[in-house]
Amino acid sequence: MAPKYQSVANSLRLEIENGLYNSKQLLPTEQLLCQRFKISRQTVRRALSVLEDEGLITRRQGSGSHLRETMEPEVLLNCTIAVVTTYINDYIFPGILQGMERVLTANSSAPLLFATQNQVSTERKILQTLLTMKELDGILVEGSKTALPNPNLDLYQKLIQRGIRLVFINGAYPELADTPSVLADNYGGGRQLVEYLYQKGHRNIAGIFKNDDIQGTLRYAGYTEALRDLGLPFEDEWVFWYNTERRKAFRSESFVDSVVEGFAGCSAIVCYNDEVAIRIVSRLQKRGIDIPSQMAVVSFDNSQYSELAPVRLTSLSHGGRDLGELSATLMLHLLRGDACQSVVVPWHLVERESG
Repeated sequence: MAPKYQSVANSLRLEIENGLYNSKQLLPTEQLLCQRFKISRQTVRRALSVLEDEGLITRRQGSGSHLRETMEPEVLLNCTIAVVTTYINDYIFPGILQGMERVLTANSSAPLLFATQNQVSTERKILQTLLTMKELDGILVEGSKTALPNPNLDLYQKLIQRGIRLVFINGAYPELADTPSVLADNYGGGRQLVEYLYQKGHRNIAGIFKNDDIQGTLRYAGYTEALRDLGLPFEDEWVFWYNTERRKAFRSESFVDSVVEGFAGCSAIVCYNDEVAIRIVSRLQKRGIDIPSQMAVVSFDNSQYSELAPVRLTSLSHGGRDLGELSATLMLHLLRGDACQSVVVPWHLVERESG
């Protein structure tokens, strides 16, 4: 078995080769790497030394680790890249789009934006439009309702047959196994939040999940398996499911009340994302429930909602890695003809008052 530092070096090398970082950004700090790999700072430094000896990174005292300039993707001129995402102006999506745009415009590739509103029918119309475009090199796409069978796979296959490169973000389809994707470790995140709450003394832990996107079902899978492995109780009524069409229902106080009332006997809630969590926290407070002493609330995404909530949210973060930038960089590598693999981004817990 390879030494731990070598295993860490191998993981970081693969991420570098897959375009997870560029020469204008720092690699994760030694502290973040220690937390991610659960190793000592000395082991992290040995792993970084391996990469430095290989000429992949440079390290400077006080300024962290950078990629060498030679690792920067070559400029690609006059590429036409479509960006198909579920939303444009809602929640975390503006940040993802900005990350994509930064990378693409830096490589003379202005993106064409399309939004599906997470509707399969709208996605189909957009893909049909893209098939009519003569000048199209690639598509960065967040699929619609990715937890469900997708009737638009035939159009994705036609795009691939035309030589158009695809990169998926926040989802992937087994039928398109050769198409790379950029994903958060949603299963691992579900486990991580339950384990965190367990360490805080919670035993009856509820969950709110979205059932038509793969992120939701994977987060639920990690949540339930952590409950099982820790010997914690699982009750069906402690899990609330919602879908795209019911997303706006969380704006209704009566709706949130009905959700919260179903969690009687629980002392903590794992929320699908910060958008849901902030509404749960607000309603709990109005009902006179103290957070976190009477009910802890944790969630995913470490978005702007984390800081704006009445009680700041304990939430999982991507650790400074921008999914939009990662997916766009992966696309550039594909267009250069590089061999690419999917990227799975681990979560890092940002602990605040709600947990």
